[in-house]
Amino acid sequence: MPNRDIQAAGNAGPAALSRIGQRRQVVIPKKIFDAMRLRPGDFMEVTVESGHVSMKPKRLVDADDALTPAEAKKVRHALKQVRERKTRPWNQVKHELGV
Repeated sequence: MPNRDIQAAGNAGPAALSRIGQRRQVVIPKKIFDAMRLRPGDFMEVTVESGHVSMKPKRLVDADDALTPAEAKKVRHALKQVRERKTRPWNQVKHELGV
């Protein structure tokens, strides 16, 4: 049975009907797949709440791309300085460095 569009009152995005296969697989209809800019092989987080299943795209982060604790501390410190408006224009910093 092909996927059929259905109208969902109050639904923010496109709605479509899909069937669960023998191996518990659900096909994401093309218009939703395209609207979400998904790609084959993408990961999806699947949750259930109050009888509703929710799927959310997830991107995996390679451990080599993550910050070390020391780097994360520097980033937090820099963000704190920005929030406190303790920043200087690049031209001033460049002049002080002699660049």
